[in-house]
Amino acid sequence: MFPVRLSKRECTDAAKIGFFLNEAQIGYLGLSDGELPYVIPLNFEYADGAFYFHGADAGRKMDIIRKNNAACFTVSEHYGTITSPVPAHTDSAYMSVIAFGKLQIVDALDEATAAMQRLLDKYVPGYYDKPLSRAHVEKHRSSIGGKTTVLKLVCSSMTAKENEPSEGHMFRPGMTISGD
Repeated sequence: MFPVRLSKRECTDAAKIGFFLNEAQIGYLGLSDGELPYVIPLNFEYADGAFYFHGADAGRKMDIIRKNNAACFTVSEHYGTITSPVPAHTDSAYMSVIAFGKLQIVDALDEATAAMQRLLDKYVPGYYDKPLSRAHVEKHRSSIGGKTTVLKLVCSSMTAKENEPSEGHMFRPGMTISGD
């Protein structure tokens, strides 16, 4: 959809992107609410070319999605600052992914249960002694009584960028140019 402007930073290694998305903890869902953007930080899971999230079935996010299901999802991790004797060459070490697509409410109970299980496996691996039941997903209500909804962003395009840490040049507290 939109090419990476600084092509030398583009990452096309699917395995590396998959590993990054499995390790990253927070992503940002961007929606369009008329003239105003609306961005929400979320826990997420990436599987089979789609991002999965869950949340309440009511509220601003769901109101917007029901009017306009086009979305952008961004995941970014900062790995530190790369120092340079030339101030303009000081840089960040990072990886980021930006995906565009359409959001869908996951109505199929088997798919919703599998997505919720993958979320549990990602955020609390090994904590539960048995798999999540379909009945739990079907009947769960939030602490304020709302139904939980599983959302799926089916990607129409996805790009990734990275700037790997530079050994020996990563900033540490107390570090100075004269002490380098």
